[in-house]
Amino acid sequence: MIVRIIGKLIEKKEQSLILNVNGLCYEIIVPASVAQRAEETQDHDGNICLMTYHYFQIGPSRGSPILIGFINELERDFFQQFIKVSGIGPRAAVRALNQPISEITRAIDEGDIKYLKTLPGIGAQKAKEIVAKLQGKIGRFGLIRDTSIVTPSQQAASPVWQEEALEVLMQLQYKKNEALGMIQKALEKSKEIHTTEDLLNEIYKQKVKR
Repeated sequence: MIVRIIGKLIEKKEQSLILNVNGLCYEIIVPASVAQRAEETQDHDGNICLMTYHYFQIGPSRGSPILIGFINELERDFFQQFIKVSGIGPRAAVRALNQPISEITRAIDEGDIKYLKTLPGIGAQKAKEIVAKLQGKIGRFGLIRDTSIVTPSQQAASPVWQEEALEVLMQLQYKKNEALGMIQKALEKSKEIHTTEDLLNEIYKQKVKR
């Protein structure tokens, strides 16, 4: 299972990137929202790093290994949730995710069928199925920093699930003081938070209300 790939970007296609990894060239299928930002991951050696979802596409007479790339693990996790919706396979999901994942998360959380219908390949019925399957379960993905920045105050987190939430937020490139402030405000708003998932969902709800 290939979970990460690091190499030099040598070609951009409509729905894929070609990476040279030590002389071997790999084609990585990417959603449009990822293709636009892939070079943000470039290191000082000129390599880009993508988290990958690896699967086999089975045809009538053969199977082909497919790599789908994402900027970070949270984007990949969202993709894996998205393809749990009946009738949405990996290729269809790649086509559909042509907008920032944080915006798609907001639409799902708010039941915004009109917005979801604008995604390629997603009609009214499929949009309703997406909302029915994922609404209220994916708040943490709305915290991906692909749109806006917030600047709350600093507060320490101590229980294990708060520390886990802090780690997730820092992986998403929030500064520690920003993340701690988000945690503090979420805890002040709701007294029914007892898990990492609860906390991240509440943080997302507070973010979209601004």
